[in-house]
Amino acid sequence: MDIVGILSGMSDPVTTIKVPRSLRERIAARAGQQGVTAAEVITELLDEADRHARFAAVREAYANTDASYREETEAWDAVTDDGLHS
Repeated sequence: MDIVGILSGMSDPVTTIKVPRSLRERIAARAGQQGVTAAEVITELLDEADRHARFAAVREAYANTDASYREETEAWDAVTDDGLHS
């Protein structure tokens, strides 16, 4: 049980990370432009990077499918414009 977090009303304890001053200034500038905290800027950027990585993994998985899968999906794609509607 995190007594400090509960008492301070925070769900996550706060910590400090060491970054170059120029990076800190970039983060602060973006936070100011967006009207959010530095933590929110970093979270947004990491979420975007995670999303990009997930989509890259999906693209790679599709690129590495075997021939039988591609043949089957091509066969199903051929009937999508057959004029029959459900």
